[in-house]
Amino acid sequence: MTKKNATARLIHFLVGLFIACLALALILALAVPIGFYGMAMYLSPTLPSIQEIKTANLEMPLQIYSSDDKLIGQYGNRLSLPVTFEEIPKGLTQAFLAAEDASFFQHSGISIKGLGRAVTEVVTDDESQTGGSTITMQVAKNYFLSSERTLNRKLTELFLARKIEDELSKNDILTLYVNKIYLGEGAYGIRAAAKKYYSKSLENLTVAEMAMLAGLPKAPSKYNPVANPSRALTRRNWIIGRMHELGYINKAQHDEAINAPIGINLYQEKLDVNMPYLAEMTRSALVNRYGEQVMHGGWRVRLTVDSEAQKAAESAILTGLVAYEHRHGWRGAEANGEPLEKFRRYSNMSPAKVTKVNSRSFEATMPSGENVTVNWSGMSWARKYISADRIGYFPSNASQIVSKNDIVRLIPTTNGNWQLGQIPEVQGSLVSLNPETGAVRALVGGFDFNHSKFNRALQGWRQPGSTIKPLVYTTALEKGYRPDSIVSDRPIQVGDWKPKNSDQRFLGDITLRRGLYLSRNLVSIRLLQAIGISDARNLLDEFGLDKEKLPTTLSLALGAGQATPLQMATAYATFANGGHRIQPYFIEQIYNYDNKLLFQANPQQACALCFNEQLDAVNKKLIKDYEAKIEAEDKAAAAAKDENVSAKDNATDKKDAELKAENNDKIAKDDKVLDLDIYDASPYSDRLKAPVVQYVRAEQAPRILKPRVAFEMADILRDVVQRGTAVKARALGRDDIGGKTGTTNEAKDAWFAGFHPTNATVVWMGFDQPSTLGRREYGGVAALPVWMDFMKAQLKDTPHQWVSINNRAKSKKQKQSIIEMMDEGAAELEDDTADEGKSAKPVKTTTQQRKPPAPEPIEEQIQNRPAPEKPKPSRTDDSNPQNKPLSATPVARMPPMPE
Repeated sequence: MTKKNATARLIHFLVGLFIACLALALILALAVPIGFYGMAMYLSPTLPSIQEIKTANLEMPLQIYSSDDKLIGQYGNRLSLPVTFEEIPKGLTQAFLAAEDASFFQHSGISIKGLGRAVTEVVTDDESQTGGSTITMQVAKNYFLSSERTLNRKLTELFLARKIEDELSKNDILTLYVNKIYLGEGAYGIRAAAKKYYSKSLENLTVAEMAMLAGLPKAPSKYNPVANPSRALTRRNWIIGRMHELGYINKAQHDEAINAPIGINLYQEKLDVNMPYLAEMTRSALVNRYGEQVMHGGWRVRLTVDSEAQKAAESAILTGLVAYEHRHGWRGAEANGEPLEKFRRYSNMSPAKVTKVNSRSFEATMPSGENVTVNWSGMSWARKYISADRIGYFPSNASQIVSKNDIVRLIPTTNGNWQLGQIPEVQGSLVSLNPETGAVRALVGGFDFNHSKFNRALQGWRQPGSTIKPLVYTTALEKGYRPDSIVSDRPIQVGDWKPKNSDQRFLGDITLRRGLYLSRNLVSIRLLQAIGISDARNLLDEFGLDKEKLPTTLSLALGAGQATPLQMATAYATFANGGHRIQPYFIEQIYNYDNKLLFQANPQQACALCFNEQLDAVNKKLIKDYEAKIEAEDKAAAAAKDENVSAKDNATDKKDAELKAENNDKIAKDDKVLDLDIYDASPYSDRLKAPVVQYVRAEQAPRILKPRVAFEMADILRDVVQRGTAVKARALGRDDIGGKTGTTNEAKDAWFAGFHPTNATVVWMGFDQPSTLGRREYGGVAALPVWMDFMKAQLKDTPHQWVSINNRAKSKKQKQSIIEMMDEGAAELEDDTADEGKSAKPVKTTTQQRKPPAPEPIEEQIQNRPAPEKPKPSRTDDSNPQNKPLSATPVARMPPMPE
């Protein structure tokens, strides 16, 4: 009886327990959705609208090209190339489903199994081969949330996923996912990743490559096939197995994919020519206008600069700086006993460690491990530097120059040998403009961009010295003086100031022409006294100099103000083009990633009439040349394809097979030998392929000088070359060039500003912290040879021509209003259009201010006696206007940044 009661009580207890558990389960079953609903009600007001989701924007690096389509710079490393659902290969969709969310098309945004894995990951910080989140949840995270791993963020992700599933189709969700997901190496989305890792379009990917990409979302750095190939291979093969398990691929496809190599063909763009000063000033100008996003917009920017002219300019500056270093002696090795890898290459100067010193040579090791020998002819220049004005005796053996373990610089010579060098302490810059349009033809900001990023051509405010004298003399010509007007070169005293000529001599009464080509300081001062400082400053302002940086004293006549090389080149272009004020610019065209033209410069022309008369003929020729180029490229491509097909048909023996394998090895090294039918997304495919350029009618640049005055000043400056301070330039063998040397007090700055009717070029040399270059370092010694070196190449095959006294443009001299130029030298175009009936002032160049000391400048000594003055032909003033005055309107604005 007791036993029966016990049994009954046990049964009763178990029934009660079962009922309690059932009740608990029922309560929980009701509580979970109620709690979920309550949490949803709580979070709902904070959830973003799904309508805010937009497909990912295109993102590609900013590319910068020279005028001859050489890639000279690239910025940005983000790649994002959105695709539509129809463009996603079925196999790639299956690979991502196998890797991330096999039940994507069945669930409603949340997977219970996936949710369990997600909770486990949050609690244990553990990871598994499959992710914890569904594809929908990843879309919610990628578009709306951060990547922090907290319970609150995960709950928000869950509710967002449900909301996305309610409002978007599965195809839309998958498309959003594959366009936004980060896949490493700066690639966002599948098309960008296919390009980055394989240089392929999506349709050319193999099963193995699809699986590799599908393995990246889990951990792009951990499974990166570039950084971690073994881990990436393991995950790829796991995904291939899953694809086979899910029935996406058959056994043969599985085995082929498993046995496939990683096969990375990384997308790596190579510059055709590295021109960092130009590239950086372009990047800086665009960023200042559009913001940092411009570096990821896929724009292709074509500059006005020809790559060959730029290389010639850089070479000329380097040659001039090295020549200065040789004149002033050897400062010694950079270091001794230091590791060679600590030193980087600058320009053409490679670091090297001395390993053995012989009597008349030394041996050194290059960073590559190569051992080289420097013979006596490559080091005999190295007299010891004492000061800017003193150097020691010539060395008699190598041990007086270098010691074992010294770190030195070596420069390759044209005959295959090596020369001892040293990083210059002196700096230089060069600016070359087209006088007709203001287009920058070449610009060098210093010795080496990696050594110093400061762009002296745009930002280097220095005293212009005697290069300013022609601008002052021009003011006198405008006021009625003539080249044969007589001006006194006798002593003068202004208060306590007793200025002198550089040679301490006085020539008495001389002509204005002779006073300029001999650069007589006292003549310049007397002219400025006569014409008035205020009028001179106003005209210099119109030339392009900054009036606020010009002194209000007679020292202005000797160049005591401040100017940049760009401003001086702009001023001298006025003499070359017959009296018009052009605006410097360097961005010619901007194209988007699809090669659609967004912007084309339309600069004011010194002779718009001349340009417009030839416009139709020029445009027709451009179309003809473009069509011929396309036809030639098509024929070359067809020939190459036929050759490849023939090679494949004949590659039956072992030798041909070996050659084919060797070619395949090259694919990963040089994108130019890629089979472009397969590797159709290589860097080559992204190069600028601009449509034919068609110009529009140009507007007239403002005239600031009478034609007669411009011609007379150009003629005087030609005398500077033929018999004045720049007589060395006669070595070029041309009588159609002019210019002016300039040297400041204590030779702290050396200049040469010169021109030909087709080219206005200015060269400056000096130290960044102004100090003497040396007592004999005049403009004609330091700067003029650089100008000659550059212009020799630029004037090759250029026919003889000179500045015309005739008013080609039929333009009228007028007053103008100010338009500013941005600090980096790019045209910052403001809409300061003059009122109708009023004239406009030419564009004014401004750059970042530097504040060196401001000593009084003096002119260099004349090293060659001038020849007797030759008679000049009479001139007529034909500056009378024949049409309505033209106002200075800015170049067309840059395009807006696309959304």
